[in-house]
Amino acid sequence: MTLLAAWFCLPLLCAQTQSSGYLSAGESQKAAGKRNAVLRVKIPLIVKEGYHVNSNQPSEEYLIPLKLTWTQMGALEGGTVTYPKPTLEKYEFSEQPISVYTGNFDLFVNFKVAAKAPAGPGAASGKLRYQACSNRACYPPKTLEITVSYQVQ
Repeated sequence: MTLLAAWFCLPLLCAQTQSSGYLSAGESQKAAGKRNAVLRVKIPLIVKEGYHVNSNQPSEEYLIPLKLTWTQMGALEGGTVTYPKPTLEKYEFSEQPISVYTGNFDLFVNFKVAAKAPAGPGAASGKLRYQACSNRACYPPKTLEITVSYQVQ
């Protein structure tokens, strides 16, 4: 009975939004595949209203890029991140438009299930470093923990 209760509560734990102030990560897709399979996972992100985060390729040298770095891969390999196309916006603190993300956007990550991966569940974890700004100023960088659950079949 305890195992059954834990099984029904597990989706509630996975669905919790991770936040670090200006940027939140929604629930990423749970990846599932056989050994050697290529998996593409979507990680939804939400920027707090009234703020933006610098893109992965900021237009000014002093701005800190959005960057996802994997710290634990488990049975997955690769972890190549595809960032969306940023927008160029003009703000009071910069003479030139800067490359940013606002509102809701998604990162996509390509993994490969390792050839000798054991069957069963696992998780890859990483750190998403970002710098948030308002229309007047930029703030110190922050880090958001990202977790991708997977199932090796």
